[in-house]
Amino acid sequence: MLKMIDFWAPWCGPCKMMEPILEEVEKEYAGKMEIVKVNVDEAQDQAAKQGVMSIPTYVFIKDGQEVDRLIGYTAKKELVARIEKNLG
Repeated sequence: MLKMIDFWAPWCGPCKMMEPILEEVEKEYAGKMEIVKVNVDEAQDQAAKQGVMSIPTYVFIKDGQEVDRLIGYTAKKELVARIEKNLG
């Protein structure tokens, strides 16, 4: 199963703008993809380990390996295109 790690923070404007998009995508891809939210303020070590320099950052993991990454606000159309590519 594809996993998307969402690195975010409560004070991040673009992260807040992405919330409704992520909720829709999570419902649409239930059973195919898991979204894991990581608050960078609470998990600085994990963010650093993944090389996250800006938020939001979305890291796609498949079979235990990073296969793709998106940084910054992303339109739903682009996010869905990346998900489809990585589910492939």
